[in-house]
Parts: sequence; structure tokens; C-alpha cells
Amino acid sequence: MCGLAGFFRSPSTPYREAHRGWLEAMGQAIIHRGPDAGAVWLDDHLGMVHRRLSILDLSEAGTQPMVSRSGRYVIAFNGEIYNYVELRQALNTAGFTFRTQTDTEVLLALFEHKGVNCLSELNGMFAIAIWDTEAKQLFLARDRLGKKPLYYYQEGGQFAFASEIKALIPVPFIRTELRQDAVKDFFAYQYVPDPKSIYNNIHKLPPGHWLITNGEGCELQQYWDLSFANPSSASQSELETGLYDLIDDAVRLRMVSDVPLGAFLSGGIDSSAVVGLMAGHSSQPVTTCAIGFDSKRFDEVQWAKKVAEQFHTDHHEFTVRENVAGSLSGIARYFDEPFADPSFVPTYFVSELARQKVTVALAGDGGDENFAGYSKYRTDQIENRLRNLFPGPLRHSLFPVLAKMAGGFGTPTTRKAQSLLGTLAMEPDRSFFVTNSFFRQSVWDDLVRGDLKRETEGYDPADITRAHYANADTDDHLGKILYTDIKTYLPGDILVKVDRMSMANSLETRAPLLDYRVVEYAASIPSALKLNGKEKKYILKHAFEKLLPEDVLYRKKMGFSVPLAQWLRSEIFELADAVFRSDDGGLAQCFDMHKVRKLWQNHQRGQDQNTQELWSMLAFELWWGAYQR
Repeated sequence: MCGLAGFFRSPSTPYREAHRGWLEAMGQAIIHRGPDAGAVWLDDHLGMVHRRLSILDLSEAGTQPMVSRSGRYVIAFNGEIYNYVELRQALNTAGFTFRTQTDTEVLLALFEHKGVNCLSELNGMFAIAIWDTEAKQLFLARDRLGKKPLYYYQEGGQFAFASEIKALIPVPFIRTELRQDAVKDFFAYQYVPDPKSIYNNIHKLPPGHWLITNGEGCELQQYWDLSFANPSSASQSELETGLYDLIDDAVRLRMVSDVPLGAFLSGGIDSSAVVGLMAGHSSQPVTTCAIGFDSKRFDEVQWAKKVAEQFHTDHHEFTVRENVAGSLSGIARYFDEPFADPSFVPTYFVSELARQKVTVALAGDGGDENFAGYSKYRTDQIENRLRNLFPGPLRHSLFPVLAKMAGGFGTPTTRKAQSLLGTLAMEPDRSFFVTNSFFRQSVWDDLVRGDLKRETEGYDPADITRAHYANADTDDHLGKILYTDIKTYLPGDILVKVDRMSMANSLETRAPLLDYRVVEYAASIPSALKLNGKEKKYILKHAFEKLLPEDVLYRKKMGFSVPLAQWLRSEIFELADAVFRSDDGGLAQCFDMHKVRKLWQNHQRGQDQNTQELWSMLAFELWWGAYQR
């Protein structure tokens, strides 16, 4: 895995002699992404820097930025192209020759051969920057699902790009003005959805898109989208066989490495299936790593150990017991935007553990979004069935009144009734947003103040969810929801978390269940075979019955959760208490701190209904202290 950055050079700028220093500072900001090597490249129009984590062809021949044989193109590349051997063979037939054994050189030759059309032939995770020295154009591209990050800055004739925002900051012309609607998005989603960033003029290149620019104007195009329009008519047995074989091939492709390779293992079906398939392709024991907690409710290490014993892996465990507060601020710095998925903490520690043993780790990411594995899908299914029992006019007029009445009692039961009646009154797309929002509208309205309130008064973060829901090419409700999560939650939360936490430890992670062939195949499987009654991931479980034991396949899912309410009362109490008692910080510019402190006091008395809001506010302040103070 690697990091890249660069910017257009203005011929008239008086600072041209400083540009090499700017590039070196950009590279230094992301040295954790590539500690093995780094290089700077400049011509009269563009400068690029690359940091390398050596995975394939460990020699200096693989150093980037890399110049094509013709001398016309220069590439800086972050990621892995898993089918590069087959592509190399085809390019050899077309007359291309190669100096290295890297996938980077293959990618560069393929672009020279086919231009932007090369993207449809790539199976991998990637962020690509290619400079055309003749046309004076920069080509940027990001993989289909958004495994690898790519940001760009554009304002007033200035253009820069980087793997992480922190690599843009050293450039003097970069302005970091807070984007208020993105702040509101963060509190609703726990992350900032693309193409926005937390700053006005810094944008994320969306997954499955490419961009071409001369430094002033930009052409942005989508080259891939996921279709749910054609559900398969194959039998369940045929679908199971095809799914198993496809995931097995995806695992095989991701085991190519010139450095030690292992896997994350939670003991859930996704990571267990990956480890089991890895064992079948390896003559040596697979190295596996698991994270546990002192809290039995959130601890899954016993299941990971069971799977490790079944496949005779070289297994390692780490338990998160203490010093969470001491680690939290430092870990949070790796996110250049506010980010509040609390599972980033165990993800960091499992990456740290894995890096002591390997340089590449396979993971089970993507199984929940592809095969309806989250509990929220079952909750939504129940709500939608109830919604369909009542005429729309009745729901819209009566249910909000009943919800308000239920809320007046203030008991846990009536609060649940209030929430259910409120979502049943809504249409399915808005209901899905509200049910899964991490900052309730009523709490937001009570707390928000100042510029944030004024500038976001008419803005609704639900519009992001609703737009993706409407864009799905199916009438099937579950299909629309899965499409929405694959476009929002997956790239904005899950993949950001894994990328930043693994890269913080200079560890490359690979996700076989996010092979685009698996994702497209999953989209063709009828929804009833994903969420079948109460059974989530129905077809995935049946497909792997020949590999995994029943108690692993059918046990209750925990996910990579943390004991958050407990942490706020114990492990991170002092850190959080200092934040919520302060009137000097980013949080105080957004919210009424007197009311925030009331929520905090109620939490300490055992009232957990505002756990997510409190955690989101703490995460925001940790980011503010690192980057805005």
C-alpha cells in the first residue's frame, strides 16, 4: 500500500524553487502509508510525490513516480491490481515489454494502450494519478467500491491531490474553510459522505469515477455502477456453488505477495470463510489476528480461537483492557475529518497486532453490505411490512400525533413506540435514514447554535440517502437499501476506518468479498435469499456450510462493536468530561454547552439514550483539537 500527492505548478509563481520542498512535506505527512521508499517528480507543469509500502517486486525498480517506456506518462499509484499477471501477458502479446515485476508498470502500460478504458479491465483496489506530459493533463481514478482514498483541491486556478487531506495541508495555497453542511452530515452519519469533505474546496473523488484536469477545468465521469436490475433465475443450489467458487477465486488472487501475509479473524462468517479459503490455498499455517474486550457482551475471541483451531492457523490475540483514553486522541489523528465509528479503536489495535507478524492482511469487509448481514436490515424489513399495512394518508396524519403522545411519557417503552410511530409515518427512504441516524433530529434542534444553525437551517442530510435510494435500478426495497449502503456507509465509514487504521500501522488490507465480481454477483441474487425471514446472509451461510461449522455460521452476530456506554463512564470518562465541561473548542461553536452538559450528566446517572450523540460530539472535538485549534 502507498500514498501519493501532487499539485499543478503555475509558470508565473514566484515560489517555484520551493515546490520540491512542498512535495517532500506532502510525502512526509503520509509516510505511514509508505515507509519503505519515497520519491519526488517535477516538470514545468506538475509535481508529484509518492510513498511506497513494498509488496510486489521489492527492488528499487518499483519506486514511484514511475515514467512509462515512451516517456510520455508518469504514474503515482496506491493499491493493488490483482489480475496484473493476466494483463501483463495480454500486453506482451500487444508488443509491450517490462523492466519490473510490479503491477504499477502493468497499469501504466495498460493506460498508454487503452486510456481511460483501461479501468474496466482492472480487478483491484486503487487510487491512480497519471500525468500526460504531452497533453498536459492529469488523470485521476478511484476503484469501483472506494477501497483506496483520493482527495483533490480546486479553487481559483489552483489544483492539488493526495491520498489523505493531511498531505494537502503543507501546500501554502490550500485553504481549509469549514464546510457547515458537511458538519451536519457528520453528526447524522458519523462520517462525511463523498464527494464532500469537511472543508469547502477539498473533495473526495467518488468511488467508480475518474477525473481529467488541466489544473483549471475538470471532467468528472462515472465508469462503474452497481445494478440490481436483473435478479438471477438460477436455483439456490446453483447460486451457492457459483458464490463459493467466486469468493474462493477472489481469495486466491489476494494471496499474491512478496511479503508476509495473514488475516483478521473475528470468528464471524465473513472473516472465518476468508481464513478457511486461505488455508486451502496455503501450504503453511495462515497467520490470524483477533481483538477482544474485557466485556463478555462484546468479546468474540473465543469464536476466533475456534476457527483458528479448525484451520490450524498461527493465531494471535490482543485484549483491549486499559489506556483507551491515552490511545484515543493519537489514533483519532489519523482521520483528517471528524469520524465517529467507535470500532476504529479495535481496528487500530488489530492492525497494530497484525503488523508485528505480516505486511498484508486479508479481511472480511463487504459481507454485510452484499448479503444483508446487519440487524438494521431486519429492523427495516419489519417496519416496512408494518408500513404497508396502513394507507399513506392515515400514516401521514395520525401516526405523528400518536408518536408525540407516546413521547410525552418518557419511559423506555414509550420512547421506542414514539420512534416506531414516527418512522412508520415516513416513506421508506427517509425512514431508513432516520432509523440509522446517529444524532436524532430532536437532540440536534435542541443543541445546535451559531453559524452552524444559521447556515444549515434548510439543509437535510437525509437527501444523500434518499438520492442513492432513488438511483438504484430496482423496485425491490432491500435492493435499494443495499445499494444505498454500498454507495454511502461502505466507502464513507467501513473502508475509511480500515484504510486509515491499517495504514497508520503500515499494513495493507485486502477484502475478497469486495472483489467487484463478488459484488456484482451478489447484486444478482434475489433479496429473499439474502434476508430470509429472520435469517441474515442466508445464501452466504448455506454456501459455506461445507467449510464452516454450524455454530460459527448461525450464531448471533456481534460485529466489531465496542462497549461505548461503559467506556464513557469509565475508560474515557476523564477525557470526555474535560471536553464536555469546556467552553473553549469546536463543540462550543456548534452547540449549547449547558445543554450538552445536561446530557452528559444524565449519561453518568445510567441513562444511555444519548450515548451516540455524546460519542459523536467527543469525536468531533478530538478532530477539532488536532486540526482546527
